[in-house]
Amino acid sequence: MASEIKKLIRAREAKKARFSRQCLQAKVKLADSWRRPRGLHSKQRKDFRAKGAHPEAGFGAPKAIRGFHPSGYREALVFTPSELSAIDPATTAVRIGGSVGGAKRSIIQNKAAELGIKVLNQKETKVAVTPVAEPAAAKEVKADE
Repeated sequence: MASEIKKLIRAREAKKARFSRQCLQAKVKLADSWRRPRGLHSKQRKDFRAKGAHPEAGFGAPKAIRGFHPSGYREALVFTPSELSAIDPATTAVRIGGSVGGAKRSIIQNKAAELGIKVLNQKETKVAVTPVAEPAAAKEVKADE
């Protein structure tokens, strides 16, 4: 099964098409992201061959590997360390949520390393996690001093 998935992922990468936006080369301010041509006289909308291909059925990935990362793993978005327990390390890799802070990110990365789970957006953590200090009420206070 693993070799079949790798073969399908290679096939998906080989057939990847690049669809260019209409008039992209003429206007500097246009972003390089596909937009459907809607003009009444648009040659690209009328499917003139020299004006570029449209995204259509047939350009998609095979059904068996849709949603797979190029590394061959399925992706799972994680926000807390407790979510790692439900993940199968053989088939699934983890992407840590963008809103997760540095301290919690380092905890998630350490726990993922212990469980053998691959982290797709691993960062070098700068925050050193320190244990939480005891509450002030638990400390003994001397009344004599």
